[in-house]
Amino acid sequence: MKKLRLPLSEEDILGLKAGDSVLLSGTMLTGRDAAHKRLYELIQNGEELPVDIKGELIYYVGPAPAKPGYAVGPAGPTSSYRMDKYAPALMDLGLRGMIGKGARSQEVIDSIVRNKGVYFACIGGAAALIAKSIKSEEILCYEDLETEAVRRYTVEDFPCIVAVDCYGGNAYEDGVKKYSQE
Repeated sequence: MKKLRLPLSEEDILGLKAGDSVLLSGTMLTGRDAAHKRLYELIQNGEELPVDIKGELIYYVGPAPAKPGYAVGPAGPTSSYRMDKYAPALMDLGLRGMIGKGARSQEVIDSIVRNKGVYFACIGGAAALIAKSIKSEEILCYEDLETEAVRRYTVEDFPCIVAVDCYGGNAYEDGVKKYSQE
């Protein structure tokens, strides 16, 4: 298990391989479909983004309301493929990587390799457990989107797996190949 501090350096990312288990500590952004669509439209119109994404990770999550003693409520990952249309443009502007669940399109994988980025997967169905790793949150923009607003989380030992590394290694595809040959 690798422990990494956020934001990730290029050296950190170069040392990751698909399938590695990691614990992330530091700060990350959050956002889902509606926020990504707004960010993408700004990019397409040549406008400035309301949040600096350079060097950041974005976690695809829409947290539930917090219970007493927690920064957020259950905060499990959402299906990443819904952000595939938007991810390459964000990566080309400096986004370092993404956290979600499920396989990504070839276009997203190509943008990860091109930009020396990373895609982490979280375990779906473990939303309450994941929430224990989130120590604080701050809404950065798009508050009108409620749970889909862009936020900054401070996390400690946030568990995930390298799903796609900066070399194009893909835990989803490599796992299928491995098991189909046995």
